[in-house]
Amino acid sequence: MPHDPKSCLGCEAPDLAFARHDHGPCSAEALARAEAVVVARGLRLTPVRRRTLEILLEGHRAMGAYDVLERLAADGFGNQPPVAYRALEFLTNQGLAHRIQRLNAFAACMHTGEVHAPAFLICRACNHVAEAAAAPVAAALAASAAETGFAIERSTIEALGLCPACQGAA
Repeated sequence: MPHDPKSCLGCEAPDLAFARHDHGPCSAEALARAEAVVVARGLRLTPVRRRTLEILLEGHRAMGAYDVLERLAADGFGNQPPVAYRALEFLTNQGLAHRIQRLNAFAACMHTGEVHAPAFLICRACNHVAEAAAAPVAAALAASAAETGFAIERSTIEALGLCPACQGAA
């Protein structure tokens, strides 16, 4: 399927995230947004941080820290775990990547620079991850918590299932 930039601002549409398409334009746009966010905050996207983000942006698959480390080592950035963990920590702290708890893995944020409440749609067969808007779900959760006097500071919504391709293969 060819890439349609009008329907895919950074591949954030869940239906497109699970579709075959050219990630090149999506990745380039997401990387440019990430660089702008980092510069605006007076920080640096060092070569290892940039390469880590590029690796995460290559597809909609969540990657474990050791998978990222293996790719970084192949690119000459060293093979010690802190190399990957520090880069991933920076990216998640700056909202450039998300940690997917269910998979103990990381995925690039497809809404960099935007205030958003993401939900992650995780294919249990192929580990592709779509970042979907979850404002209504987050609002319902906040309302439910408020009824008990609880103030949510942070939440992660993850849904496990099968993407269209894996449903067809089943």
